[in-house]
Amino acid sequence: MEEGEERKEGVVREGVASIALLPCGSLSGHFIQLPHAICFGLHGTELACERECSRGEDYRLIKLTITDFSSKREQTVIVECRGHDAARFHSIDRAHGWEMDVVGMVEQKHGKNKIVVSFECETLKADKAAEDHIRQFMPKLAGLDAVVNIGRMSITGLDLEAAETDDTETAN
Repeated sequence: MEEGEERKEGVVREGVASIALLPCGSLSGHFIQLPHAICFGLHGTELACERECSRGEDYRLIKLTITDFSSKREQTVIVECRGHDAARFHSIDRAHGWEMDVVGMVEQKHGKNKIVVSFECETLKADKAAEDHIRQFMPKLAGLDAVVNIGRMSITGLDLEAAETDDTETAN
């Protein structure tokens, strides 16, 4: 697929993400779309399961908010996270066993496009290496004892202009 080419479900944004996993289970970081170096903010909070989840202790759902720093527009998607260190996460289609608002968010279509997120960690930094990385690239998170995952990320269907239109229509 050529750069900037659109699929039916939207533009495919590919690049590198740097994500800090905080001790509380939250995620914070950024995604750099290549080759244009467009930066997006990432913030995720772990969602509590309504009943015991049988997929193992390294499985959880994260409410991930993606923010375009240049326009301050954002969209939210639910991703499943696998691995104790948030090494992999992907969009999901179903969330049986979770609270109804979570199930609704997963099944909700964001405008005309469904957002699909995929992240695979290639480098894991902990202890001093993680703290050095955080001080350089995420200084507000310094001293929080986070681990850092760096790897390839792709986001499909992110339409921040539609997000602004939806917000405007909701407000009226």
